[in-house]
Amino acid sequence: MRKLRVTAGMTTEHAAALLNVPRTNVPNMESGRSGISAERVRTLAGNYGCTDQALVEALAAMAAGREKGWWEAYRGQLRDGFLDIAEMEWYATRLRIAVTMHLPGLLQTEDHARAVFEAVIPRLPSDDIDIRIAHRIDRQQVLDRPSPPTLDVILHEAALRMEFGGPAVARRQLEHLLRMSERENVTLRVIPFKAGGFPGAGQSVIYADATVPRLDTVELDNTHGPEFIDNEVQLAKYRAQLDSAQRLALAPPASRDFIHSLAHDL
Repeated sequence: MRKLRVTAGMTTEHAAALLNVPRTNVPNMESGRSGISAERVRTLAGNYGCTDQALVEALAAMAAGREKGWWEAYRGQLRDGFLDIAEMEWYATRLRIAVTMHLPGLLQTEDHARAVFEAVIPRLPSDDIDIRIAHRIDRQQVLDRPSPPTLDVILHEAALRMEFGGPAVARRQLEHLLRMSERENVTLRVIPFKAGGFPGAGQSVIYADATVPRLDTVELDNTHGPEFIDNEVQLAKYRAQLDSAQRLALAPPASRDFIHSLAHDL
């Protein structure tokens, strides 16, 4: 909704006046901090001059079916970025992930996640680590719900060889990846060191496909927190980047063999 408003050149004050609500209601609705009805979505979209009916109806459907997500239980305990990642994953129809150094949170074991968070600088208090681990494991329920999103993951060999928590934890993590790869909606592909360089090698990327392409979102991991991108030009760049990485990766069966070999050597 914010993109539609900005494209229309309309201020939050003007949009609020059209709905006869306080000015602060508009940014709160746009950020998801407060709800918005399907009727108001259609009203605002019309006022913004949006003629893409598929987009409008997708937004209205999201508003009509919007419930308080499980991630809201963490509001006030974690930064909003953590909650935004969970919400993005929950509403995605497909998730394409490429990682080079850290395994995707959706595929991490609890022990692996603990080792990752214990390596954060400055060191986190134990209570904060426990909350982050609980949130990370809770994110994984999106893969167990009815009609889960398709998960396509490209793992660089470097991420697979990082022994967070030591050899035993690393071996159990690799075994967990193998079990997850057996799921119908999960595909893992490995880029070995010998494949050489590839576009985006220094980034960890999550590309979330939405019900309509204009709602697609990319999330980039940074030490200071997640960054979300929904610009059409940037989205096209990351789609091309993921396509290029996938062409370099081993096929799923060969990738499973590769992971099994690494686990066996630990």
